[in-house]
Order: sequence, then structure tokens, then C-alpha cells
Amino acid sequence: MRRHQIDWADLRSKAFSQARGAQKPADTYGAIESALQALGDRHSTFWKPEQAKETLKASIASFEPPQGRALKNGIGYLSLTAVDGSQKTYDAYVRQGRDAATKADGAGACGWVVDLRRETGGGMWPVLAVAGPILGDGTAGMFVDADGRKFVWSIKDGAPYLDGKPQAGGAGRPLGRGRPPVAVLTGRQTASAGEAVVVAFRGRPDTRFFGERTQGVPTGNVPHRLSDGAMIILTEVKDADRTGRTYEAAIAPDEEVVKDPRPAARHQDAVLDAAQNWLLEQGACRRR
Repeated sequence: MRRHQIDWADLRSKAFSQARGAQKPADTYGAIESALQALGDRHSTFWKPEQAKETLKASIASFEPPQGRALKNGIGYLSLTAVDGSQKTYDAYVRQGRDAATKADGAGACGWVVDLRRETGGGMWPVLAVAGPILGDGTAGMFVDADGRKFVWSIKDGAPYLDGKPQAGGAGRPLGRGRPPVAVLTGRQTASAGEAVVVAFRGRPDTRFFGERTQGVPTGNVPHRLSDGAMIILTEVKDADRTGRTYEAAIAPDEEVVKDPRPAARHQDAVLDAAQNWLLEQGACRRR
């Protein structure tokens, strides 16, 4: 992602100096980690073979299902969580997430809360497949590489596409009410793929963001497996919203609200309360 900003001669010199005398792949790990840190993108990382194996196994094994429910005054609530792993895992996530959205929609939600505070990263496409009907059809965002090339995300019939190619889920069930107002909740754990979903909602009409700044890695990674099973997870693109604005740092909400961390307040959620209050002021949800 930052290849035009890197002094490659200096980076190569330092990496090869650190790896001097290496006899086996493991002898290069320190140099690889130092080189990735020197890129300065804060998202690229390195997994040793055992770590790569365990991480991939864990991501395939399970995920925390998305949750949906109907709130008071006709508002739908959808909490989208992180997911990663195999196509089978993604399919299960989409199925459970869409069931949760249908439950929350009820007879037709007047507005929506989309909670991304537990969306810590992984695969973005299954999450967009669940959020797609709420986002609405059309351009939702894009990846932008170091040369300025754009790879467009779009929604069609509630399903996500990348440059016109379907990515996950197939057509989604339409909402009871089209183009509702949406309140998006973010927090410090909202990261990577979670931030991509945040970006997809940026620029959407009748949409407002509540909570705290995101983690600050709204960029796209690509895994590269090495000869011994180690993996370089390399940041190669920035996220951009539907207007073309790019992101590579923490994304601030429109309205900053911090959830009270004290045990006595564990049943309170000031972020969700602020989102509901705003939605109830919108024409679709206002009670006359």
C-alpha cells in the first residue's frame, strides 16, 4: 500500500543485514518482521508456521453469530460480529446473520441500528452480505491501491459484489421498508473488515455514526504463504467510501459517546440510547 513512500534500498539493506548468515527459513523471521514494521502501515503482520496453522484452524472452527432484535418504537437492531475461515463458515454466517436481520425487521423496521462494536476483522464480504439489504443497492465503497486503481464494492439485490463479481451470500431478503434511516455504532475494537463495513455506510443518506473511534486499520490485507508454512499478511489497499474518500486511520463517529465501563452500569448502553434517540427524531420513526 505504501510502496511509493518506502526507501526500498534502505529497507532491503537493513533486512538482508539482519538476515545475514541465515541457514533455514526460520532464521529470516526477525528480518521479515522488522521489514514489515518498517512499512509503517500498522496492519501488515507475520505468522510463523505454527501460529498460521492455529489461527486458521481457530477461524474455521467457530464464530460468534450476529444478533438481531426489534427495539421499542419499531427500530431494528443488528449486531454484526467478526468472521473468518472457509466458504462453509462464511455461508453459515450469512445464513444466521440474515435470519437475525429478518427477526429484527419484524413487520418492517422504521429505522435500524447496525452495531459494529464487536466487528474486529476477518472477512468483510459475509458481513456485507448480511448488511446489504440495509445498505441498499448501488456503489458502497472501493479498494484503492498505491497507483490509484479502484476496485469497486457494490450491493445488488442485497448481495455484495467486487468489480461486478459476486462475493458472498446471493440475493438477500428485502426489508419491510426501503431506504430506512440507519444509526451505525462503532468502538475501539471495530477494526479492519469491521472498518470496511463502516466505510460502506459512509456517504449513505440518512445515516449517522455513534460511539468511539475505530481501531485505525481501514485497509485491505492479502495473505502470502511462504515455503515453510509461515504467512506474510500484507496490506495492499486502502478502503474508500462511495464518494472516493480514502481511509487509513481511525474513523471518528459523528457523535462521540463512550459506554460506561463500570460494573454498576453493565446493563446500560449510552451509545445505543443515543442512536435510538436520533432515529426517533427521523421522519420514518417519528411518532406524531
